[in-house]
Amino acid sequence: MTQPARYTVAVRALCEFTAKAGDLDLRFTPSPTAQEGIAGHGVVTARRDDDYQTEIALSGDFGPLHVRGRADGYDIRANRLEEIKTYRGDLKKMPDNQRALHWAQVKIYGHLLCQDQGLDKVRLALVYFDIGSQKETVLHEDHSAAGLQAYFEQQCGLFLQWAEQEMAHRAERDQQLKAMRFPYADFRPGQRQLAEAMYRASNRKVCLLAQAPTGIGKTVGSLFPMLKASAEHGVDKIFFLAAKTSGRQMALDAVDLIREGAPLLPLRTLELAAKSTACVNPDKACHGDSCPLAKGFYDRLPAARESALAIMAPSANGSAPPALDRDTLRAIALAHNVCPYYLSSEMARWSDIVIGDYNYYFDISAMLHSLTQLNDWKVNVLVDEAHNMVSRARKMYSADMEHDSLRLLRKIVPDELKKPLDRVHKQWNQLEKDQATEYQSYAELPDKFMGALQTASTAISDYMADHPGYVEPDLQSFYFNALMFARLAESFGDHALFDIEKAAGARASNSNSVLCIRNIVPAPYLKPRFESTHTTALFSATLSPWNYFGDMLGMPETTAWVDVESPFVAEQLSVQVAAHISTRYAHRQQSLRPIAELMGKQYAQQRGNYLAFFSSFDYMEKAANQFSELHPDVPVWRQSRRMDEAERAQFLERFTLDSEGIGFAVLGGSFGEGVDLPGARLIGAFVATLGLPQINPVNEQIRARMETIFGAGYDYTYTYPGMQKVVQAAGRVIRTQSDRGTVYLIDDRFGRPEIQELMPSWWRVERHSPLAINGSSENADA
Repeated sequence: MTQPARYTVAVRALCEFTAKAGDLDLRFTPSPTAQEGIAGHGVVTARRDDDYQTEIALSGDFGPLHVRGRADGYDIRANRLEEIKTYRGDLKKMPDNQRALHWAQVKIYGHLLCQDQGLDKVRLALVYFDIGSQKETVLHEDHSAAGLQAYFEQQCGLFLQWAEQEMAHRAERDQQLKAMRFPYADFRPGQRQLAEAMYRASNRKVCLLAQAPTGIGKTVGSLFPMLKASAEHGVDKIFFLAAKTSGRQMALDAVDLIREGAPLLPLRTLELAAKSTACVNPDKACHGDSCPLAKGFYDRLPAARESALAIMAPSANGSAPPALDRDTLRAIALAHNVCPYYLSSEMARWSDIVIGDYNYYFDISAMLHSLTQLNDWKVNVLVDEAHNMVSRARKMYSADMEHDSLRLLRKIVPDELKKPLDRVHKQWNQLEKDQATEYQSYAELPDKFMGALQTASTAISDYMADHPGYVEPDLQSFYFNALMFARLAESFGDHALFDIEKAAGARASNSNSVLCIRNIVPAPYLKPRFESTHTTALFSATLSPWNYFGDMLGMPETTAWVDVESPFVAEQLSVQVAAHISTRYAHRQQSLRPIAELMGKQYAQQRGNYLAFFSSFDYMEKAANQFSELHPDVPVWRQSRRMDEAERAQFLERFTLDSEGIGFAVLGGSFGEGVDLPGARLIGAFVATLGLPQINPVNEQIRARMETIFGAGYDYTYTYPGMQKVVQAAGRVIRTQSDRGTVYLIDDRFGRPEIQELMPSWWRVERHSPLAINGSSENADA
């Protein structure tokens, strides 16, 4: 007999849906960090009697609705159920709608407790614990079991229509997904292998590292099997995370392609935009007294939510419905006079596929991860171009502050904030005075400085709450940096460095410096994120060696690994190692002419479009100047510093099917990956560097730490990150099975066996003879 459908919802999620009203208001900040919140709960419960119960698992049903959660604490003797909330600042400034939400939660827990233990009545208490003063403020109400049951049924009734709608959507979605067919007549070479690996990983509930070459259709080859798996394996949502806007667009295009073959599939797809991009009123604060889109936000949210869902529903004429991309969502939000960014946060709860940046799941305060934990979702996560994850995750868990910015800030802040900022300035001056060298890394964080920074953060928070109309971008920037420093300080360890870099030649009495908590191994932060998913699949054309990514990202021991066979063959790409030229820093000046001669000879032999990659803008400019001097008739295009999106597009538009010329670019920059120039749009590339990160005090500290942790300091710091950039850049040349091209790897080190092991297995690398270029072997590296 088939079991009746049941919809499970967390107590907090239920209350946020039914009991939130009024303004969007973010003024009651800073909220304590997760560590502080846990510690605060511990302090409160430690003050209770020995028979005090904590973390009580409770659940109850209302029709098909199953409500569950964990109550913070229950005092048996006093028959008092407590909901503990930690905070900073002045409790009187807490918005009324936030307090109402807290009461709604404890009332639901009160009913579930009475039902569980057969109580006739119970005292409910909100315990607000001030992290700073360690004091409790207790608010309590007495309720009968009958009254709480009526309240529970009222809230469930408000949610039930929505829950039944969601259950119907889920059932229809899964039925259609099981019947869904691949959008093409057959898989491309390698694409089936990738798709099967994805599905097997979901079936086994393990993570996956998939090295898959460009040109096989990785996006469709990943999304399609994960959609099939979501129906078969009971997965609630798929998060597709990309490093760049182009990656998100490819995912949207892939969903459209899948939907074209299944127009009746009720698949809700949402694109998330960054808050800075989505914000309509960047000059206003996020509360009703400042921003009109925050005023009455929760009152207008239900209608906006309904409109957004209607857009994603299958149409009567059988055409596939559109995704809720950022432009569509923005239009809906403005039509209902609500904030687009926070509407997107709401719609993430009700979408099947959510497409966004890495930070939405992996950042320290990631929205999608928080929602997953709150709602106990079963999610599959796809990470596109995952070779970027190490560098991106490091940035997510790092923070820096500049002393000169603080000096300027002290001159413009209100008088109430000058004293706490002066204390930070004083402690900062002392750090600079105590440090004799320009750069130094420290084993411990400076306690006095961190204490002053925490005091200043609290003062800024209080001032902002008292003056809701005050907006000063520099103060907000300092404030958010200070909060980040405090959060990272809680988990500071071997995975991070604390360093101070002083400006060269600055006077000791007025020197500028940058303080940095610098994450170098993201694994401690990312490992719990992987563990909270059903499956996380990371895929890229460059994920070698797998142990590097496993170590750095904290992949579980059960992680599967697949190296997808390439659809390309060696005959498509001529890979030449120009070992007679050294691109080491000491040899760069003398390398310019041989490089220009090599490039000119290749261009003369086969005219067309090429990209030339160098290790820095300075090296690139010198090489371009030398080449133009020797070959003035060859068109040359140069990447410039800080190109915006339009300028990058203009650069790429020069590469047409009929054009000829050489684009000079920086390895690891905008044109080294994520660029698709098939056929005659690009027939070759010159890579005049191993891409090794610069040897400097910071990287040498990282190398030493990597050696201590992993025993492979140089490779983890220099070799592997550098070669990933090289392979990505060379990968711009062959994009389809009909492409043909040439790649020159310019440096003697490219001939080493340990370096060639990091190159794609389908490459056939040949040593290039300088005699074929200029008839001599001068400038050969000693």
